[in-house]
Amino acid sequence: MSRWDELGFTQGEVRRWRAARFAAEEAAAWREAGVTVPADARLWITAGAAPGTVITWQRAGMTPADAVRWHELGVAPHDAARRHLAGERPRRVSWLARLAAPEPDHPAPAVAEALRRLLRAGVPADVAHAYADAGWDGDEAEEWARRRVDQGDARVLRALGFTAAEAARLGRPAVEVVAAWWGVVPVEEVAAWCAAGLAPEEAAGQRAAGVTAAQAAVLRALSG
Repeated sequence: MSRWDELGFTQGEVRRWRAARFAAEEAAAWREAGVTVPADARLWITAGAAPGTVITWQRAGMTPADAVRWHELGVAPHDAARRHLAGERPRRVSWLARLAAPEPDHPAPAVAEALRRLLRAGVPADVAHAYADAGWDGDEAEEWARRRVDQGDARVLRALGFTAAEAARLGRPAVEVVAAWWGVVPVEEVAAWCAAGLAPEEAAGQRAAGVTAAQAAVLRALSG
């Protein structure tokens, strides 16, 4: 019996994985990670992913092709997953669009106003620029920017229901939070359970015992 047989591959699967130049153990590792098409595995490898790390990319909703495009743009894997979660999509800006874009020294009025608001609030210039350039409104951004929460993380955590103060206390990238809580509780409950100070496994146990998200929200308020 061959190693492929021991790992449970069919003859058709063996042919496909071998044609893509994968060894049996490599193919098994990708299959265990949920990647069953050799061509997809090759794309993930091109993007810098491995069987042990691809889950973070997948939970961000990225396809192998998305990952490759982010890689081609020179974006690090962790940052690409975070930006993808925030709704940004990898795309190159054409030379014509770059010519039509406002010069950095002359930002669009909305960007300039957001920047002024954040700077007046005492936000460091680099943080203020990041929020303003990403299209944040100055009022919305102020609490997050003052706490130095990365603007990409802020978009994701705010969508999950976290306040700026809770996000700052977390001190973790948004993609790590999503990966840790994926499938543990409904998305709309993540902020309540997490901000109440419970780890994912603790929240799952409490929920199984009948504790509701509303009760977790009370703990959340007390912990605030």
